[in-house]
Amino acid sequence: MPRMLLATTNRGKAAEYDVLFKGLDFEQVTLDQVGINQEAPENYPTFEENARSKAEFYSALSGLITIADDSGLEVDALGGEPGIRSSRYAGDNATDTDRVNFLLNKLRHIPPEKRTAKFRCVIAVAIPGSSTKTFEGECRGCIAVKPRGENGFGYDPIFYLPEYGKTIAEVMPELKNEISHRGRAAQKARTLLESLSGH
Repeated sequence: MPRMLLATTNRGKAAEYDVLFKGLDFEQVTLDQVGINQEAPENYPTFEENARSKAEFYSALSGLITIADDSGLEVDALGGEPGIRSSRYAGDNATDTDRVNFLLNKLRHIPPEKRTAKFRCVIAVAIPGSSTKTFEGECRGCIAVKPRGENGFGYDPIFYLPEYGKTIAEVMPELKNEISHRGRAAQKARTLLESLSGH
């Protein structure tokens, strides 16, 4: 079975992709598993450019079909912040809890109806000897006043989905994979991956 590299060291993200790409005729491996510890350049101004850069960087190193994504949270009341800086918003060594608290503090005077936001994700698929393809997904909601739920990572505990009355961290993983920004982008990428694996 051919190998497909998932360019992440984030275990939560890797576990999600295991489910999202289940049933494909690829053995999914991570950077750790193939012994790659170099860091890809990730200093572009858009999610798409960062995802493409990462996928092509690690595909060139590994010789494998490589999946990379760049994703983040865009809060309307903050002019789209934290955006591409989502993981570094509260500082380079911040934990998920630090990031959540930092964002909530910035929004402490913003009323509930103005706390609209969206998660965006761009997945890039780099194919050795071929062109890189990108796929985008987004999920709209708003920022809760305090964290709720145990099922997610990152900003999931404060990303509230009005139609479900829950945060992303409170919904079942199956539903999250269906409606999340990463789930929606992965559904589009899956069609390409199925064609590559001979399905």
